[in-house]
Amino acid sequence: MKIIAAKYIRGTLELPGDKSISHRAAILSAMAQGNTQVQNFAASADCASTLKCLEALGVEINRDDSTVVIKGVGKQGLRKPETALDCGNSGTTMRLLTGVLAGQNFDSVLVGDESLQKRPMKRVIDPLRLMGAEIDAEGNNAPLRIFGKKPLR
Repeated sequence: MKIIAAKYIRGTLELPGDKSISHRAAILSAMAQGNTQVQNFAASADCASTLKCLEALGVEINRDDSTVVIKGVGKQGLRKPETALDCGNSGTTMRLLTGVLAGQNFDSVLVGDESLQKRPMKRVIDPLRLMGAEIDAEGNNAPLRIFGKKPLR
């Protein structure tokens, strides 16, 4: 076998969306002012949970294949959800939204499936409590009841 080196390489490489980045991009976009287009948004149930929770908080979201357009409402523009926010099986959704919701001026509840209810949330709850957040969590697990309070220290 003989390998011949190529003189040039041309083309485009499109990577699949990254779950970790997609969660954070969605939440930060929701807290910004105006429209943000996130291309190559991860197609995962966890990221879909984040989008559903943001929609329940009053954020307008449009999806088209792997592109998501999020109409940001500003960091204090989120609205009180009518029901508990269902994070599904997404620990990332629950952990990130706990911090966001602790600084809002309304109370909220984060719930998840049976598996998520068994995962510890102490590593997020304790630092937020040190900053002045009020969070009820039996055994430091979901469901989490967050008593909105601003500003945190």
